[in-house]
Amino acid sequence: MNNQRLFSLDALRGFDMFWIMGAEEIFHNLSEITNRPFWNALSAQFNHPDWHGFAAYDLIFPLFLFLAGVATPYSIGKSVEKGYSKNKLLFKIIKRGLILVLLGIIYNNGLEIQPISEIRFGSVLGRIGLAYMFANIIFLYTKQKGQYIWIGALLIGYWLLLLLNAAPGFSRGDLTMEGNFVSYLDRLIMPGKLYLGIHDPEGFVSTIPAIATALLGIFTGNTLRGVTNKTNKKAALRLILIGAALIFVAQLWNLIFPINKNLWTSTFVLQCGGISMILMSVFYYIIDILGFHKWAFFFKVIGMNSILIYLSGSFISWRYTTNALFQWLGQLTGEPWNALVMVFCALAVQWAFLYFLYKHKVFLKV
Repeated sequence: MNNQRLFSLDALRGFDMFWIMGAEEIFHNLSEITNRPFWNALSAQFNHPDWHGFAAYDLIFPLFLFLAGVATPYSIGKSVEKGYSKNKLLFKIIKRGLILVLLGIIYNNGLEIQPISEIRFGSVLGRIGLAYMFANIIFLYTKQKGQYIWIGALLIGYWLLLLLNAAPGFSRGDLTMEGNFVSYLDRLIMPGKLYLGIHDPEGFVSTIPAIATALLGIFTGNTLRGVTNKTNKKAALRLILIGAALIFVAQLWNLIFPINKNLWTSTFVLQCGGISMILMSVFYYIIDILGFHKWAFFFKVIGMNSILIYLSGSFISWRYTTNALFQWLGQLTGEPWNALVMVFCALAVQWAFLYFLYKHKVFLKV
């Protein structure tokens, strides 16, 4: 059994966070500068659809949650095998989940004292924290077959919740922002303000299917942790095939239940889970099986401090720092390419900061 931490896990997490750091601006700038169909199409993939639909940029958030699930068998699972008390592990899981919820509220609202009505409680970190917490509790107290049942129950149950209900005044099964039942429930039960007034993409009820996203990651982690040198290639291929099957099912189900990140629909879970599984398998095959590590070190440095770099924008002005160090380079480049050059400079500044922390073994762990 493979107990060692996966290099590919940190590398893929870093690859995911690379786009959060601002790398998508590369394509937006190339599109604006060249106005060529190829760059325009790539740029469009790094914008979220208004409601239904899917773009590559939609994958960033669920991939991070999926990878948190992949890590579970290597962390919680290893602790269980060592004989740690499940009650102590449960406390650790709940503590971590609630800390992420708190960090999400701080990220949204800062440390300013505000009326509750002005505070946005839904957040990316909050969803990760809650979905991670419930998925890990399921992992802790159920066997693998039970985890599969949970995935199916969460996805089908959420579909039925939306299919059989609607906001008052709308037809049953309405999936518009105004009429869907999930957003209506959030308006009823969530304190503070919602991101879009009548809807919050990180609302409480739509966190329910996100638990299945984390459980798909746990399934992947279980599969990879159980391999030997003789079976690792078969495991990687198996995960690729399962990932492709999940995408296929998502596309079929999409005909009656649209893929929608805002609602985190069951089809969205399967679509992103399938792509995430394939990406994890490819990274695992190239890095951990074939042993090609050097190219992935750039991403590993980011992945080892993923929460920190996500939060850093709240207390570090990366644009100010980049301009202070490299504005001269942008001036030398001149328009229109200077904007693109400054994107690369901003990424370099953030990576250098993370590399400094990496070298000094400073990691933000929740």
